[in-house]
Amino acid sequence: MPCKNNFKLAQVIDKVKENKKLQTYWRCSNVMAIERMGYTDHGPTHVKIVANIALRLLRILVDNKHITPSIVTNYNMENEDAEVVVVLASILHDLGMIVNRYNHEQYSAVLAIDVLEDILTPTYNIEERAIITSEVLHAIVTHEEQPNIQQNKILTKEAGIVGIADALDMEAGRARIPFSAGKIDIHAVSALSIEKVEVEANEEAAKPITIKIKMSNSAGVFQIDELLKPRIKKSGLEQFFHVVAEITGEKENRIIEKFEI
Repeated sequence: MPCKNNFKLAQVIDKVKENKKLQTYWRCSNVMAIERMGYTDHGPTHVKIVANIALRLLRILVDNKHITPSIVTNYNMENEDAEVVVVLASILHDLGMIVNRYNHEQYSAVLAIDVLEDILTPTYNIEERAIITSEVLHAIVTHEEQPNIQQNKILTKEAGIVGIADALDMEAGRARIPFSAGKIDIHAVSALSIEKVEVEANEEAAKPITIKIKMSNSAGVFQIDELLKPRIKKSGLEQFFHVVAEITGEKENRIIEKFEI
């Protein structure tokens, strides 16, 4: 985790590494997701990827003065505290998978409360802990796309960033576990089509963040249209993102030989 000069974030990350309950929750998330449901990883690998992407997105937008984090606007806290919010929301957003996939974001918020109290102490005082917990829980509960965008509406910049970062963990390797286990559907095939996801900052462009997605097969468009697009639209940050997807190589890779029902 690139903490740079954010000493509060560095202290929080040290507490995360020491928190045995959190490490065990991540293990339980993967038992439920991978072994019992046949889903992709929802444990430590996934949340670390999401946290790193979220931190990068936030820094691009804040460092170049495109946004002011909500925790700064509403509570007069610092940009460094916004970094703590997006990182903690990212690493805690899927804890609820230990209960069930359905409504997991709600369960995640409940499970995160006592973990946050431990992780944020002694870096923050009691008032600051309450504020950061509030912001983290909001980002957790709103990270999933909903059929109606008014459900679990995103109300902070930090929450919008976390939702997008979660959707960007879509490279092919992340889908191989359910696919290898025999789960062959449009979700698995489209996910296997995504070879590389790159985040680029481009201050000269109309939209300062370019997401470049390299695909081996055009089925990957489903992944972008069904997962990433709704997250960006819901985030309230749509004006800052440009998504470019292209097929690599002269021919599309064949992912399956035959599909029968």
